[in-house]
Amino acid sequence: MSENPSKRGSEQEFFDEGQLVGVWTTQPLGRMLDYKAPEGGCWLGAFVEVPLGPRKVMGVVWSAGKGDYDYNKTRKVIRVLDVPPMRAELREFLEKAGAYTLTDMESMLRLGVRAPGLGDPPSMRKVYRKGDVEPERMTEARGRVLDALDEFGDLSFTLKELSEAAGVTSSVVKGLVKLGSVREEDTPRDLPYPRLDPDMPSKDLAADQAEAAEILRAGVASGAYGTTLLRGVTGSGKTEVYLEAVAECLRKGRQALVLLPEIALTAEFLTRVQARFGAKPAEWHSGVTMTERRRAWKMVGQGGAQLVVGARSALFLPFRDLGLIVVDEEHDTSYKQEDGVLYNARDMTVLRASICSAQVILASATPSLESWANAEAGKYKRLDLTSRFGDAVMPDMRAIDMRDVKIAGNRWISPQLKAEVEARVASGEQALLFINRRGYAPVTICRACGHQIGCDHCDARMVEHRFQKRLVCHQCGESKPIPDVCPSCEAEDRLAAVGPGVERLGEEAAELFPDARIATLSSDMYGSARALKAEIEGIAAGAADIIIGTQLVAKGHNFPLLTLVGVIDADLGLQGSDLRAAERTFQLMRQVAGRAGRSAKRGTALMQTYQPEHPVIRAILAGDENSFWSAEAGERRAASVPPYGRLAGIILSSPDLQEVFDLGGELARRDGPLRQIGAQVFGPAPAPIARVRGRHRVRLLVKAEKSAPIQRAIAAWLRQVRVPSQVRLSVDIDPQSFY
Repeated sequence: MSENPSKRGSEQEFFDEGQLVGVWTTQPLGRMLDYKAPEGGCWLGAFVEVPLGPRKVMGVVWSAGKGDYDYNKTRKVIRVLDVPPMRAELREFLEKAGAYTLTDMESMLRLGVRAPGLGDPPSMRKVYRKGDVEPERMTEARGRVLDALDEFGDLSFTLKELSEAAGVTSSVVKGLVKLGSVREEDTPRDLPYPRLDPDMPSKDLAADQAEAAEILRAGVASGAYGTTLLRGVTGSGKTEVYLEAVAECLRKGRQALVLLPEIALTAEFLTRVQARFGAKPAEWHSGVTMTERRRAWKMVGQGGAQLVVGARSALFLPFRDLGLIVVDEEHDTSYKQEDGVLYNARDMTVLRASICSAQVILASATPSLESWANAEAGKYKRLDLTSRFGDAVMPDMRAIDMRDVKIAGNRWISPQLKAEVEARVASGEQALLFINRRGYAPVTICRACGHQIGCDHCDARMVEHRFQKRLVCHQCGESKPIPDVCPSCEAEDRLAAVGPGVERLGEEAAELFPDARIATLSSDMYGSARALKAEIEGIAAGAADIIIGTQLVAKGHNFPLLTLVGVIDADLGLQGSDLRAAERTFQLMRQVAGRAGRSAKRGTALMQTYQPEHPVIRAILAGDENSFWSAEAGERRAASVPPYGRLAGIILSSPDLQEVFDLGGELARRDGPLRQIGAQVFGPAPAPIARVRGRHRVRLLVKAEKSAPIQRAIAAWLRQVRVPSQVRLSVDIDPQSFY
């Protein structure tokens, strides 16, 4: 073997031609590969194209090469891509995030390079935007092109992207260009975003808002890491407050990132940013074109994007100097990635900020118990906004005891709620009927007494498994046949599964209120983000009298005419099959109630419940959030579960049911590495959604003390078994759901 000329230490920053470099590729190989640096050399962190067998693949120079392969047979890096090298802080973040979530580096690297055409050289291109001329003759194909341009606002398309988005041939687009209805422009492929002006006039802040904004500005100005929980009742102006922290970050010349839980919220938020700073920021989510995604990725790395507004994956962008991360609605479950790499963006935000000396603002009216506990323990600062902005006040909240209501078995809207809705519609106001469809599996409920069948050994619902014809607890694996009588009141033939869906509730509302204009808001009922945005804007302008909504309506929308919120099945999630059932019910009910009375008229929130005496329902009605969090924390602490203990879910899936149960049983028997750290294994048990896409799913749950090194133990535990080829095994550290 020839001498290895690259052995100069792992901290080497630049590699001359011929020196060995260690490259992580995005291919699932399980290890770094050695290559020779190309002509002209390359920097540590460089994005490179390398040969892999007969293919060319992308990778990142991660370290000096190991030199454990014949140097003369080692292949050469093909080329260095024309993008800035991956910074040390991002490489460290990917390594630590991968170690925490037990994710291989190839998968982590794919999160960090999710932009098309990174290797394309700088060049000019033709892009297409909306023109100023309406075509005299409108065809269906032309209408689809203009609709696609409307949907994406000011964003640009390539000819191929626009044709595909509209489902037309390129000749239709070219024809609209000749008419002036579409503009064709020559532009550099990736332009910096317009500069944001942090010193533009902002809204006048109330005293508590101004005080909170000043504290947040000081944190950003310090240039050090810190996390602040910004808790404020719905409508208290949290957004205006944290935008002041964004302004301070921009004044310091650093970059800011605002994460939002729903793409549907993006358009309204971008309008507010533009009003505050004079220009729109960069966007990063699945609703932007691939062309714009490539531009955003490159401009973030070059410093040509001061502010990014995006979904959870924006956390993996290659920021040049990240100084502030805001996680809006930080409690929202959509921040947890539930497939592929399983990570919680809220937790990973804190990790990334600690590495790059940035500030974190976790904003919510109903914070997660994890964030609340960290604030109580002094790990996070906490700022409270206790009053609504302007003349608005919190709604009056009352319960409707459904045990005393005489209602037909196929009806869900009580007479009291019906009368309240009719009164609002008659006075020109809006009413919202909200259905809580939390969870993933059916619930078995007694229509006589309201009892939900729970596990005899756990505080969890028993979930019906149709293919097994049994009720199963997914905390401990207990199962039993579906009973014929209610275990609580012994009523016969009164057990029923689940409740109504949003569409069924809409049909009932149409029958009860035949003269009212009814709008149904559910994310799966709209073909595009543009259609959903248009519907929301129409409702806010008064285009509907009654809104039928799912969880989508609880997330930040402002309907000025809305004065009544009626919640159907408020307690349906209280005996949920995961430990966060009470927390999520509390958060959701408080959030949806907060949609009422956001302008001068005070709102009312009515909750239909079979359990008005339940502590969670009482806490919601009383508005005593601190008492609820304290009680919930006490229960979690006693049970040593998050945030006072550790959990990890192991999910096995295969087309062969027996195969996954056999592997699950073997893991349960060979739990030595887990017992060494005092951890317990529960299961295997069928997952609540026991078959997905033809694959049977089985879960195991690992529980350990908070200080236990759970990742290391799980890695050692899993190394003991051979996973059959058709079995998929995934590890979910800190699971948020148990489906």
